[in-house]
Amino acid sequence: MKKITIKDIAAKFDVSISTVSKALNDSYEISDKTKAKIQKYAKKKKYKPNFNALSLKNRRTKTIGVVIPDMLNYFFAQVFQGVEKKANENGYKIITCISNESYDKEVETMEMLSNGSIDGFIVSMSKETGMNKCVDHFNDMIEEGTPIVMFDRVAKDVECDKVVADDYEAAVKTVKHLKNTGCKNIAFISTISDLIGGKDRYKGYLEGMKIEELPINEKLILNIQESDYKKYEEIIEPLFENNDIDSVIASSEQSAIAAMKIAQRKGYKIPENFSVIGFANGLLSRHSNPKLTTVSQHGERMGEKAAQMLIDRLEQNETDIPTVTEVIRTDLVERNSTKTYLELSNNN
Repeated sequence: MKKITIKDIAAKFDVSISTVSKALNDSYEISDKTKAKIQKYAKKKKYKPNFNALSLKNRRTKTIGVVIPDMLNYFFAQVFQGVEKKANENGYKIITCISNESYDKEVETMEMLSNGSIDGFIVSMSKETGMNKCVDHFNDMIEEGTPIVMFDRVAKDVECDKVVADDYEAAVKTVKHLKNTGCKNIAFISTISDLIGGKDRYKGYLEGMKIEELPINEKLILNIQESDYKKYEEIIEPLFENNDIDSVIASSEQSAIAAMKIAQRKGYKIPENFSVIGFANGLLSRHSNPKLTTVSQHGERMGEKAAQMLIDRLEQNETDIPTVTEVIRTDLVERNSTKTYLELSNNN
């Protein structure tokens, strides 16, 4: 059963959270009648105050809770490194938990840590949370006084500090790079179409094709499940059948490498007459053959920024500071799966 919050009590009696707080603390500012009914209801529902929030101004654990969806994802490992570096510099410890893309695991973990173990959270939402738009647990934590900084997978309906990559602009620029190196029929493969980042990359692809006056062929747009990574080549191969295709933009390095292998099997020469670009500058990209051109989201930089934002909010110890969203600029890391502008000009 879900733990009742001060926000729930306020909604029950159609009063402010401040009124409930004062009533529970027997403040003279609240009438005896209102205090009595609120206290009776709180007792009936077994309401327990968040002692971490109540003592926030007087006690610090100097510990940050970090909740990520998947530790095996190289990007999240990079973010974790950035968080750890910045936390250590500021004398903070970290407790890291993995939601395994599960909403229930995410809620359970955050409730467990919010009992006084940590001062605040750095979180990237699980896939289930994002798909189902279940964000009440984040809002409840914030209402109770536990600050949260979201990164990468963020929720628009949660009023907290956020750190994101410029996925939309990155996709626009990626299309431009391919166009400038001679590509015209650019396919788009997404393994995260149900997440905000995936949607932004897709929108950026469409806008980039429009700006560069390239034809958008629905047959060259493919959405597949990230969990099907063992079948990527099998799923992607039909994209090459009966389609005029000279390049691929993929939302992950795994799907990009799968597309590159298929192209090679079909006789394309990379990058002479076929180009591939993936998102996330991980280890696979650096060791593939040929080495993969990627969009780097600078995970470590994102982690450092998220940690610094949370620490700043904790140290300032104020609740009415406006929240901000920081955008980390991406970079195209050119390797051997695409031509460069220089190569193109020399060929001409």
